[in-house]
Amino acid sequence: MRGTPGSCDVLVVGAGLAGLACALDLTRAGLRVNVLEASDGVGGRMRTDRRKGFLLDRGFQVFNTAYPQVKRRLSLRDLRLRPFTPGILLHREGRRLLVADPTRRPGAAAGLLPGRLLTGRDAAALGLLTARDMLGPVAALKRRPDRTTRTDLAAAGVSEAAIDALLRPFLSGVFLEDELETSARFFHLVWRSMARGTLCLPADGIGAVPAQLAAGLPPGTVSLESPVRAVDDGTAVLEDGGERTARAVVVATDQRTAANLLPGLTVPAPRTVTTYYHATDGPPLGEPTLLVDSRRRFLNSCVPSQVAPSYAPVNRSLVSTSVLGPDAPGREGEVRGHLGDAYGTGTGSWELIGTYTVEGALPAMTPPWPLSRTTRFAPGRYVCGDHRATGSVQGALASGTRAAREVMAGLGG
Repeated sequence: MRGTPGSCDVLVVGAGLAGLACALDLTRAGLRVNVLEASDGVGGRMRTDRRKGFLLDRGFQVFNTAYPQVKRRLSLRDLRLRPFTPGILLHREGRRLLVADPTRRPGAAAGLLPGRLLTGRDAAALGLLTARDMLGPVAALKRRPDRTTRTDLAAAGVSEAAIDALLRPFLSGVFLEDELETSARFFHLVWRSMARGTLCLPADGIGAVPAQLAAGLPPGTVSLESPVRAVDDGTAVLEDGGERTARAVVVATDQRTAANLLPGLTVPAPRTVTTYYHATDGPPLGEPTLLVDSRRRFLNSCVPSQVAPSYAPVNRSLVSTSVLGPDAPGREGEVRGHLGDAYGTGTGSWELIGTYTVEGALPAMTPPWPLSRTTRFAPGRYVCGDHRATGSVQGALASGTRAAREVMAGLGG
């Protein structure tokens, strides 16, 4: 989509989830909006590439059906969602143990039986925590005093041994940090959403999510390949020197770009992740389940083509593996060796078809972490994104929603 230059009511810089949600609400309120996107497509960090017949999401991501903003804004049927197994495979001491949600797969919950992985006390504490998060009012979770996730789990009666054996390996891939220093309030909201929803992949890749949002905008709203180098009250200066004017400007970019465009804006530290995609002749795992490693040699691994067959050509399989931090010489080979151990198969013939390092994949959400904050930055200037709420699809969409509401209030309704 390419927009045409001209004045409008609101300029939105960035066509990620937050910017698209903001633009949708503003246009539905009757305002004229122009979204300026630096890249060649919408989605921000939620993009999907097609390479050699494979679908490669730009960094492994799963889609959670329980988020309120997802239910409000998206047609889940049109996304053609394909579910993961409701649980994880934990590689520990040379074997893989299935740890499943006992309310959804009672016959596959042996990993949670006392003596297998958790003590009876740990199983009871984790069950009570899950029940409270799942069934209690969400407002109570938001009001609770904040501390680190690790501290909170210990206070809930989960032992250090259980945290290190099960929760730390799994949650490292959720938070993109392996010390469990992330806000406990955020942890409980995520845990609630996992208990109440289903983790899926769209059949056309994760990029189908922002594509569906963008399709709801009036034609010509989004201007692609239009990078912005500066913003002021009602003005956006493009890299080519051109200017766009409006009554308000919303910066809906990643946190680093937002800080550059809005000097003085405080942003959290970024969490960086690298995802390796390998093509194989056959699946190393015959089920749609997330594999995590008790030694935390990688964050998680899975076979996306076992979840959604459209991710790979016929008779081929796609393996996705994520690790903390940036790529480095020799790292992919090291990771492949760990995968051979975890999957119990040779990996020498695996073909590397994609490496994606996502800087600032999530904001570092250390306590006390505000679950939402104003998007107003200065007269005529606003900022939104997951770094202004929570590092999730829900957080990005909610921040964009709030930005639209505050822009309309600032423009007099």
